[in-house]
Amino acid sequence: MTNQDLKFPEGFLWGGAVAANQCEGAYLEDGKGLSLVDLLPSVEHGRFEALMNPKKALETNYNFYPSHDSIDFYHRYKEDIKLFAEMGFKCFRLSISWPRIFPNGDETNPNEKGLEFYDQVFAECKKYGIEPVVTINHFDTPVGLMRDYNGWASRKTIDFYLNFCETIFKRYKDQVKYWMTFNEINMILHVPMFGGGMDISDAENPEQLKYQAIHHQLVASARATKLAHDINPENQVGCMLAAGATYPNTPNPDDVFAAMEADREGYFFVDVQARGYYPSYSKRLFKEKNIQLEIADGDLETLRDYTVDYVAFSYYSSKLTSADPEVNQKTDGNVFATLKNPYLKASEWGWQIDPVGLRITMNAIYDRYQKPLFIVENGLGAVDKVEADGSINDDYRIDYLREHVRAMHQGIEDGVELIGYTPWGCIDLISAGTGEMKKRYGFIYVDRDNEGNGTLERKKKKSFDWYKKVIESNGADLN
Repeated sequence: MTNQDLKFPEGFLWGGAVAANQCEGAYLEDGKGLSLVDLLPSVEHGRFEALMNPKKALETNYNFYPSHDSIDFYHRYKEDIKLFAEMGFKCFRLSISWPRIFPNGDETNPNEKGLEFYDQVFAECKKYGIEPVVTINHFDTPVGLMRDYNGWASRKTIDFYLNFCETIFKRYKDQVKYWMTFNEINMILHVPMFGGGMDISDAENPEQLKYQAIHHQLVASARATKLAHDINPENQVGCMLAAGATYPNTPNPDDVFAAMEADREGYFFVDVQARGYYPSYSKRLFKEKNIQLEIADGDLETLRDYTVDYVAFSYYSSKLTSADPEVNQKTDGNVFATLKNPYLKASEWGWQIDPVGLRITMNAIYDRYQKPLFIVENGLGAVDKVEADGSINDDYRIDYLREHVRAMHQGIEDGVELIGYTPWGCIDLISAGTGEMKKRYGFIYVDRDNEGNGTLERKKKKSFDWYKKVIESNGADLN
């Protein structure tokens, strides 16, 4: 295959991705309210326990909160966006902090200072010809909504969310074209605090509560899609899934069916958002989990009439499962439990590295929905070492990304319509799961450690120049 053969479609959106709650810092500055992650300590101080017990997070004063200062993108965005522009970014995926605009979440009027901040960020992007790709709700439902309404468990949250959406759709009408309604919407099943801003610990039937909250999010997503198109017909609205093909552990048909069910757990959300209706298999799912959704008049018509324009997803690894409970010894390192695949290597955090799995995932999603795809997260979390001369030789990250870009190209050759690629954590930031800084993804190193020490100086890694070449050549030069 020649280099010319490896080129991506004209206008392909190369870029990088971050989230407000993992990079901005300034956690109470200029009128911002508390985000969910602002309650969470670092992993050394009990982050996992707090994630699974929101009441504890609300009531405990921890020693160190990584998100409070993070990497201070709030004050350093000009420097960071300039570095993104130097790499040649065509787009930049970021999120708008909901509590920065509506501090408690249920206010009628927005916080002007918060809106002004994103005015400035988008203006800086425009200065360099970078297209913003904005996630509306990226694990930062305001703490006030969790405390006062139990987050997305309450139908009232739909209206609070739509007020937020209308505010930003109108304010940034001429600055933002690409939107995503929720980040990794299926994460609500695994970490309800992140995904739903809610506490399920006292629920008589936790599955009932989770799927009712999911219904509220799906209705909110559809209504937001309509709103975005009404305000600006040029808007493109996507849904976003934490994806990764699930393989059966053996050819045993029971294992094959278990793998299919595992994939359906995530596809459930996109089936509704992209097709416009609850899938046929949901009837059995709801029956077996004793779930009876409260569906308001007009909800099903809303889901039917306002489907998304594209399907975005994150991909870090594939998964492996068995129908035999005794075989299913889980690995550490990810919220998605999986068997260890003997054919794959794993990262330092136990995430199994599978570029072919990305091609499989692309084909599976595109075959299912026939809508444009956008890979908005992909990358390798690793410990990076600054050498004596100041260099950071992250060849392992280059190797990981190179093979995934090749897999993307194979997917495109297979007939998949792929519009863009934004590797995760294009600048080092706080890990969502662990709250660590040492788990780094970026092309740009940030001088900060797990305890919040460091100068916050930005340094280019070896991967910075590599990715710059990839973008310059539109994917042809991967050396």
